[in-house]
Amino acid sequence: MVRKRIPSTSSNEPRTQEKDPRGNKKSKKTSNVASFYLKLILVMFVVAVLGYYTYQGYLETRVHTPLNLPRAVDKNGLQVPRLYWGSYRPGVYFGLKTRSPADLLFGMMWMIPDKIKNNDIGLRHWCEQGDNLDSFGWTQHDGETFGIQEIKERGLVITTSFLKDLDHGLEKGGQWSARISVKPSASSRIKSKSISLFLYAGMDDNSSGFKLAPMMIGDKMSGIMGKTNSLGDFRMNFVAKNGVKRQFYSLIESLGPHKFTENVMHRLKRFGQGNDAIGLDSDHMSAQNPNLIVYQVNADLPFEMDIEFENNDQEAPPPFGELYTAALSQKQAYFNKKFEETFGLEEKYGDQSQKIKFAQAAMSNMIGGIGYFYGHSLVQSVYQTSPVKYWDGPLFTGVPSRSFFPRGFLWDEGFHNLLISKWNKRLSADIIAHWLDMMNVEGWIPREQILGLEARAKVPDEFVVQKNTNANPPTLLLTLHSMVHDFKQKDDQKWFEEYLKRIWPRLEVWYNWFNQTQNGLHEGTFRWRGRNGSAIYELNPKTLTSGLDDFPRASHPTEEERHVDLRCWMALASKLMADIGEIIGMEDSSRKYKDTSSILQNNKFLDDWHWSEKHGAYLDYGLHSEDVVLQRPKSQNRHQNIPQQKQRVVHEEPKYQYVNQVGYISLFPFLVQIVDPNSPKLGKILRDISNPDIFWTPYGLRSLSKSASIYMKKNTEHDAPYWRGPIWININYLAVRALYNYAQLQGPYQKIAQDTYERLRQVLVENIFKQFVKTGYIWEQYNDKNGQGQGCRPFTGWSALVVLMMGEKY
Repeated sequence: MVRKRIPSTSSNEPRTQEKDPRGNKKSKKTSNVASFYLKLILVMFVVAVLGYYTYQGYLETRVHTPLNLPRAVDKNGLQVPRLYWGSYRPGVYFGLKTRSPADLLFGMMWMIPDKIKNNDIGLRHWCEQGDNLDSFGWTQHDGETFGIQEIKERGLVITTSFLKDLDHGLEKGGQWSARISVKPSASSRIKSKSISLFLYAGMDDNSSGFKLAPMMIGDKMSGIMGKTNSLGDFRMNFVAKNGVKRQFYSLIESLGPHKFTENVMHRLKRFGQGNDAIGLDSDHMSAQNPNLIVYQVNADLPFEMDIEFENNDQEAPPPFGELYTAALSQKQAYFNKKFEETFGLEEKYGDQSQKIKFAQAAMSNMIGGIGYFYGHSLVQSVYQTSPVKYWDGPLFTGVPSRSFFPRGFLWDEGFHNLLISKWNKRLSADIIAHWLDMMNVEGWIPREQILGLEARAKVPDEFVVQKNTNANPPTLLLTLHSMVHDFKQKDDQKWFEEYLKRIWPRLEVWYNWFNQTQNGLHEGTFRWRGRNGSAIYELNPKTLTSGLDDFPRASHPTEEERHVDLRCWMALASKLMADIGEIIGMEDSSRKYKDTSSILQNNKFLDDWHWSEKHGAYLDYGLHSEDVVLQRPKSQNRHQNIPQQKQRVVHEEPKYQYVNQVGYISLFPFLVQIVDPNSPKLGKILRDISNPDIFWTPYGLRSLSKSASIYMKKNTEHDAPYWRGPIWININYLAVRALYNYAQLQGPYQKIAQDTYERLRQVLVENIFKQFVKTGYIWEQYNDKNGQGQGCRPFTGWSALVVLMMGEKY
């Protein structure tokens, strides 16, 4: 049988070629090329997708990535034993802590048994506006070794003081003593007869490896002993001199210092008749491993108690009793001497000791308001849908107000240190370095620092998250400029040059961030970010980033806006960077900053962008309508009785124009001394300053002209005017300083500048002093109609710059 042959499929025999739909034969080579390109496109697409998401992830992390440069703070913690302990808890009436991330806290609370009401025992701990104390604040504080504070409340005078022992135990931060004295007020008609005083030792956030225990003599507590990693073994002794009636104590496991007040309240119990029988229940919720121990003493007045903190391995205890009294007197004498040498007020005010005491209190409150915070901010970038944690870090900083703003503010800090640096330059240098170390890889510094549970508890939620698009005026450079001019001695000069070299790389990154993120659409123009163009409940969208909050800008925020104050800040920053670069030998960088400075300080360019001939003032430019009001919308439902919140209504369509709101921003070219001393525009500014319808009041310069359409108008139905008329001392200080400097320059307006300087300085000093005597406080702002202090108090942040005006130290 013949078998039929099957065609071979081996590679040696040709295959029938495939044809395309048209009948043409397909090329094998063409098919392979197409396949290759298809695969290549697919690979490129996958790579692009991966690259996109990788880059997005990279962008998301930048906001909370630290800047990879050597730290500006070269020493911290126990490396600086002189500063290790201090009154670094400005948010409480009296408290001490260390400059370490998590360690021992000491504090005081009190209540007045005679004043207890049905549902309010009046326990005082945190500085609160609502406590309505007659006054409180440091009368003397040197920032390093001692402080004395006076608290007046409900017929009592409570004096707190502390004194650091820098001769013993410095390797563990040193030892200290404190004294609390309570007596009836001489001026009070209703005399309180007793006090309930609470003293405590507690642990800061995230503390670990600690031990706290009461020291007992029989059933009475005499102090607290313990151990921490940095302090080692320690004792805190309580020594009462007289008047003790009853004692109580409690051992507590607390969630943290933000809960200390609440912890004490929950453990109070009545042990008999009378208000002075209220005390801590030592058995209630007693803790086996406490992180808070509270000692209470109920005592008759007058009453005095000493507290001694000593390291167990030291032979000599810190001074107490008569030794404490003598040592404190020596500190006060030295403080008085140094204060006069620094500010020279006796020469100006003679034997008007009340004014000198006022100035000492103003400066001491700023120094005593320096706090040490540790923790992280919550931040957000445009690449993130929700806030993320900044890295944990320390911040050593002054605070604007112990009662209302007990945390760090970037814009305020430069003004604070204009004064602090006159008193203690190294203290200011340390503060500025801490702020520069909060810089992320982009060159951004969060403008408000809310670090730790104790600080976070005082801040409304809407202000907690910081956005990296938002700037704040670089006022730290104001202080650096002042320090550059103050350093004359060779030793100081050498130290300062080394310091400037250390912080220079961070200053450059910071400057570049401003220059790149806050620039305007046109060269030489700048625009604050962070304005909300869709805000329907604001008369004029706020510009929190400028520091001037509700100062009226263009009514309709757009990218075309030009902000005159930001341009001036950048002009100042450029000049100061050029000066610093020259000092430390960075010639190439210095020339670059000089070139930018010459452009930004060029009066012609400034006038082209910001001078309005029509209004005779330097102004912002943007999409603006002058006819904007807040109105309550009519209800769509006639049965709905709940009124809706007022919304803004624009009666005249906006157009691009100069924003006719003459006020503090109009002064900025003058404040930073850009305006040529021979320019007629300087003459116009000086006339406006002296004009009662524009800036001048008998109490200082108001923030917004009386003729401005938004003068003293609420920004929302509930927000009172803030920078729309009231007198602010930081801007007035800059005005006084500018007048002083223009008075030294030859020109047609030299005499007017001198006369205006003398008048403005006098009315500012007199009114701030008058209000202090009248109310017991220095205030956040002052009323432009009657000079009364208003806003929060005490505000011994930049309002304390009155000391520099008194001493004419610019």
